[in-house]
Amino acid sequence: MTSETPIKTIALHGEETDNPGFSSIRVPDLVELVERQLLQAIFEGRLPPGSRIVEAELSRQMGVSRAPLREAARRLESQGVIVSTPRKGFTVRTFSPKEIQDLFQVRLGLEVMAARLACVVATDAQLTSLKAYADDMLERAPTLSNIERVTMDLGMHTAISRLSGNEYLQRIFANMQAEIRICQGFIERQYRDPVFIAQSHFPVVDAILRRDADAAEKALRVHLVDAQDKAHAQVLQGDQAPDADTTPPARNTGSASVTPLKPPKATAAASPVSSSRRKPPRP
Repeated sequence: MTSETPIKTIALHGEETDNPGFSSIRVPDLVELVERQLLQAIFEGRLPPGSRIVEAELSRQMGVSRAPLREAARRLESQGVIVSTPRKGFTVRTFSPKEIQDLFQVRLGLEVMAARLACVVATDAQLTSLKAYADDMLERAPTLSNIERVTMDLGMHTAISRLSGNEYLQRIFANMQAEIRICQGFIERQYRDPVFIAQSHFPVVDAILRRDADAAEKALRVHLVDAQDKAHAQVLQGDQAPDADTTPPARNTGSASVTPLKPPKATAAASPVSSSRRKPPRP
């Protein structure tokens, strides 16, 4: 056998593999599935900020023991989504004005860097896909639910971070996404026009398409500072729950702090579309 011949081993499930000594894991990660359900409930407002994670009730609804639920809560605690208090257990995270400021300071620094890098390293094909995504978000804005608009909004910012080509930047931004999404969910009501929200991304996208790093930074600063101001206002009002139309009615379970959890629904990803859409005002 030459040094170029791949070593074949037999995995535990009886299939050959080129990865010696390891087998495919076919059993779903139960903790990960519970984590996804908790996140979905938080994003949709069924577990609003400040609400307790009642382990006995939620484990009953999901049909699992408390152990995977507790481990999933610990994972979300490490993401800044859930907090743990001695003798009180887990509660969904709320934000203070200072925490909003800190989050957006870091977010602004990362996204400005991503946008400037994207102007230099992104391929023409990648820029075309970014424009198609922006057009799709604009066209679909009037018909999407709040949670779907938040998902597309965050998808736009994630796409820009990927266009930077910097894997460390992408990793840091990915670790912030749960907190960003929660903030975006409860400030959505501050924006009365969903079309305007979609349009507000176009100055950033257009500058990146022109590969104008200075204009991209300026547009992104305007966009994110406006979002920070609205998040700050929402926190001062003491209202950090998602908008009403994303919150399904609670079932009477005998506990005021618990609403029914359901498996997360699959949301179709936005597909590229032609750019012959109605165009927003240019900056």
